[in-house]
Amino acid sequence: MKNRLIQAYKQAPWRVQLQWIGLFLLGLVTIASVAGIYLNISARTSTIGRNIQQMEAQSEQIERNIADMQTTLAMITSAAVMQKRAEEMGFVPAEPGNEVYVTVPSYYGRQPAVLAPPPGPGMVNPPLVQPSYTESLWDWLFQGVAKAAQMQGKVLP
Repeated sequence: MKNRLIQAYKQAPWRVQLQWIGLFLLGLVTIASVAGIYLNISARTSTIGRNIQQMEAQSEQIERNIADMQTTLAMITSAAVMQKRAEEMGFVPAEPGNEVYVTVPSYYGRQPAVLAPPPGPGMVNPPLVQPSYTESLWDWLFQGVAKAAQMQGKVLP
């Protein structure tokens, strides 16, 4: 009877082999999935890294262009070049007694900036904290009782 029970629960050899093959294939698929995910992440990372390198190169090129333009602007607006251009256009240096002043009736020149009103005796700064926030609970209760007593016709000392 014992042999029959063992034989009844014992699996066929081909089933055991199929289970081992299934477990091996499951492990193989798992390893392949992890490798695929790793390769996918590595590819994305390298692509983004290359994009960053290209953007940094573009940024450096733009900075060089800006520096070149600033140098060119400095050269064409230098005192010697500006004087030469003015002479070519027919301008001459101003000499005392040679200037012409034009008056414009509605122009009063530059006005000084008034940043704050001048200090004076009429200026009173409002308190920073309202009086209702500075009274104590005891004062508030006493005032409430005093008001209630006045309404009743009684006067407290």
